[in-house]
Amino acid sequence: MGSETPLRLPVIDFSDPELKPGTLQWNLVKAQVQKALEEYGCFEAFFNKVPLELRKAIFGALEELFDLPLQTKLRNSSKKPFHGYVGQYPMVPLYESMGIDDALVQEKAEHFTKLLWPEGNASFCKTIQSFSEQLSELDQTIRRMVLESLGMEKYLDEHMDSTNYLLRVMKYKGPQTTETKLGLNAHTDKNIVTILYQNQVDGLGVQTKDGQWINIKCSPDSFIIMIGDSFLAWTNGRLHSPYHRVMMTGNESRYSTGLFSIPKAGYVIKAPEELVDEEHPLLFKPFDHVEFLHFYYSEAGQRAESALKTYCGV
Repeated sequence: MGSETPLRLPVIDFSDPELKPGTLQWNLVKAQVQKALEEYGCFEAFFNKVPLELRKAIFGALEELFDLPLQTKLRNSSKKPFHGYVGQYPMVPLYESMGIDDALVQEKAEHFTKLLWPEGNASFCKTIQSFSEQLSELDQTIRRMVLESLGMEKYLDEHMDSTNYLLRVMKYKGPQTTETKLGLNAHTDKNIVTILYQNQVDGLGVQTKDGQWINIKCSPDSFIIMIGDSFLAWTNGRLHSPYHRVMMTGNESRYSTGLFSIPKAGYVIKAPEELVDEEHPLLFKPFDHVEFLHFYYSEAGQRAESALKTYCGV
C-alpha cells in the first residue's frame, strides 16, 4: 500500500514586483487567496519585501528580549487581554509571549523599547519597527484582495481605517524530551488577519474543516497567513477561521512572531448588508472586538465551543 501524502497548506507567492491592483497577476493571486481562505482559513505566503537580514535579525531581537529578567518583562502590561506579557501559566508552562501595540509606528516601538531598556536599545527598536512595517503591507494586500473578491471595494477605506496592529512575540521552551508536549492550546484567533513567522523549530499545527491536523513545516522564506474570528464575522461566514495549536518536542526553543490586524476599540464589527441574503442569513450580531476579547477570556468564554457564536451568534 502506498503511504498517504501528508496534507499541506496552499502556497501563494506575493513576490512579483508587478503584483498591483487591476493587473492579471493580481487577479490570479487574488483568486488563490480567496480559495485558500474559504477552504483552510490560512495559507503559506512568500513575500520578499522583508529582507533576509531583517528576518534573521528579528530572531536575535526575540532571544535578547526573552532573556531579560522576569521583573523587567512584567513591565509589558496592558488593560486589553493578551496584549501584555503572558507567561508563568501552569497549563502551558513552555509558553511565554509579549505584545507590542502599533510596533510599526516609530514612537510606539521606541516607547516599548524604553520600557524594557531604559538606557535604550536602538537596534532592537529598529528591527521590530521595520519588520512590522514591511509585514503590514502584506496584511493590507490580502485584506484588499478579500474585499475585491466579495465585491465589497466600497468598504475598503473604512475597513482599513478600522484596525491597528499588534506585534506579538512568542517563545516556546523545548520540553527536553522526545515526547510531544503542549506548547499552546488549540484556539482560533479573534482578530482580522494574523501573519506568523517562525524560526526553524516546528510545532505549529492547523486543523482542517474536517478535523484533521496539518503539521506546518515552514521555509525560512515564508509566512503563515491566518484569518481570525472578526474577519469571519465581517464576511458573514464566507471565510474560515481555523483552530491551531503548538506542540513541542526536543531541546530547542521555538521563537515566533505574529503581526495581528485588530479592530480598534469602539469600532463595531458587522457584516455589510450586501453579504446577507436568503442563501447567507446573518450569522453574527454586531459586536465590539475588545468587549468580545473580555468575554473570550472569561470562564464562560473559555468553556464555549465557539466563543464567537456564544457571544454574538444569531
